[in-house]
Amino acid sequence: MLNAIEISPDVWWVGGIDWNERSFHGYATERGITYNAYLIMDEKVTLIDTAKATFSDEFIQRISQVVDPSKIEVVIANHVEMDHSGSIPVIQKYAPNATIYASAPAGVNELRAHFGIEVEGVKTGDTLSIGKRTLSFVQTPMVHWPDNMVTYCAEDQILFSNDCFGQHFATTKRFDDEVDRCELFRQAKKYYANIVLPYGPQAQNALKAVAGLDIRLIAPSHGCIWRSYIADIIEKYQAWTTYQLEEKAVIAFDSMWHSTEHMAREITDAFIAEGIPATLYDIKATESSDMILEMMDARYIAVGSPTLNSNMLPTVAGFLAYMRGLMPRNPERIGLAFGSYGWAPLGPKQVYEALETCKFNLPEPVITQQWIPDEAKLTELQETVRRVIEQNRQA
Repeated sequence: MLNAIEISPDVWWVGGIDWNERSFHGYATERGITYNAYLIMDEKVTLIDTAKATFSDEFIQRISQVVDPSKIEVVIANHVEMDHSGSIPVIQKYAPNATIYASAPAGVNELRAHFGIEVEGVKTGDTLSIGKRTLSFVQTPMVHWPDNMVTYCAEDQILFSNDCFGQHFATTKRFDDEVDRCELFRQAKKYYANIVLPYGPQAQNALKAVAGLDIRLIAPSHGCIWRSYIADIIEKYQAWTTYQLEEKAVIAFDSMWHSTEHMAREITDAFIAEGIPATLYDIKATESSDMILEMMDARYIAVGSPTLNSNMLPTVAGFLAYMRGLMPRNPERIGLAFGSYGWAPLGPKQVYEALETCKFNLPEPVITQQWIPDEAKLTELQETVRRVIEQNRQA
């Protein structure tokens, strides 16, 4: 029997644990995923979110440990994406008279589109009494879909935070202080970087909307529940949602015959020599989501590609497409485009254009090398990096 876990008196975690999922929309989930759902035992038995459809049996087993699923009277759909709402049709079979609530109008329209069902709409400031408890709703649109909202229970001081503060992190431990702290925060940052990053202003608005609440637990839809490190994760979100940058560099490249790789290594060493921590990634050997994790708050980003058939390498093009969808426009972020070529420097130029599209500050023209870089060219690369750093420090 799969166990439900009581996270607060009469409030139970009844979600699913997806140990084997390794990709979520192209985001590498090397630690798996949890689909968190929460059952509140009150005069009206209430369910906060459901689980991915393939985990509906596991989900129902956990609910059944606490209560007959037919007793559920209220379902809160904080988010319609199918890893959250996929088991709503199953709940409807067990509890056909349960009332489903979702954000209006987006959540109402999306649930109708996905499942052909009608639900009750709620907006920011609306409340719902379920007995001893009253639930309050705050809409958080575009964190990260139009329908997103969070639900707050003042009596338990629990914020059911939906995608905010989540982590793709499969574990039998339900609370933040029960797992390795470094891994927890790494997964929280990776989740933010690959899911929420484009919506920083909206996430900042969500933080402001819940700032005055007394919060004892933050119960997200994925990963561990926050109870000991609430102040720490909110502080992190304040930095992430306002796009605060760190003085560090990330260099990403792919190479055919090592010329672009030699350039990448020289650029990396040049940053290190100037006291700027640097990380070097071979794009073909690294998951894009792991590179975005490091790039999210890096001031310096350098991307390199040789020319192949008048274009940048497909691996680099794919990574830049992934990055372009996530990376916010920040004129304080400094980009460098570089690469080698045989007879036309078209690959490196396309890298430059991609960084330009992302609205990076590009203080140097594209850095190119025909054939193999010699010591003079590598020394010139070091001088270029040094100049860029000095200019930035003066600014």
